[in-house]
Amino acid sequence: MHANPIAPAAAEDVEAAVQRIVRSTPARRMDLIPILQAIQAEYRYLPEAALRCVARELNIPPATVYGVATFYSQFALNPKGKWVIQVCNGTACHVRGAKRLLDALNRRLGLTENGSTTGDGLFTLEIVSCLGACGLAPVVVVGDKVHGQLTEEAIELLIDHLEAEEGQGEKVEEAGREVRSR
Repeated sequence: MHANPIAPAAAEDVEAAVQRIVRSTPARRMDLIPILQAIQAEYRYLPEAALRCVARELNIPPATVYGVATFYSQFALNPKGKWVIQVCNGTACHVRGAKRLLDALNRRLGLTENGSTTGDGLFTLEIVSCLGACGLAPVVVVGDKVHGQLTEEAIELLIDHLEAEEGQGEKVEEAGREVRSR
């Protein structure tokens, strides 16, 4: 995975990654979406250089690649954090306090607008129309896990947990480096 999802990916690194991904497929026009999905899995977004390279590798117009990348909501043209937090603002969630949860998340993460990402690349906060879990309102999805009937206090605990998990990962990496350096 790209080391810093917030920093722009170097074009030559992207080109090598795209070529590797494209060559792992039959490299047909009909493989465009799976190729874009694989690129996004690696970078957490679709770098502009990747879109140009995919067009060249598949011999299709760049406008076609860009059109697919912007049509489907699963694709992002800007870097996303390791943890994408989606706050449902559908009717049930709205009535049951989605705004309070969103305000608590914005305060805690220091974010001000929908779709923005923390400077450390850990969290991206998105407002979505409906997550289809109205009986659990208000609902937040982190990654692929649904968290329902949340309070502002529960949001704080959720972020604490995710940050602690990230910290544990860093400690394991540091310990591994220390052991290898001996």
